[in-house]
Amino acid sequence: MNISIGPETILEVAILNVRPEESHAFELAFMQAQSIISSMQGYVSHELRRCIEVSGKYILLVYWQTLEDHTEGFRQSSNYQEWKKLLHHFSEPFPIVEHYENIKFFD
Repeated sequence: MNISIGPETILEVAILNVRPEESHAFELAFMQAQSIISSMQGYVSHELRRCIEVSGKYILLVYWQTLEDHTEGFRQSSNYQEWKKLLHHFSEPFPIVEHYENIKFFD
């Protein structure tokens, strides 16, 4: 069950540099792989964006309920091995992956 994006969700940002000649194959593989990540505990939502200025460059945004849902739950699962098999060979170099939290401003 997905929850809405709230102030406590964690945003995973992955910069993906795909060899331009493999962009179409990557997008097809991602269509298959997205069902893996969306089935994980703590997954909220995701989107994949293609860069307009740089051929083969993508940004993957994934919202998680907690950091551990991604770093432990997903990354240490057998599902991650399938995700990796489907997608990791397209990226050169290995994707930069960072996590972001919401800034809480006070009134």
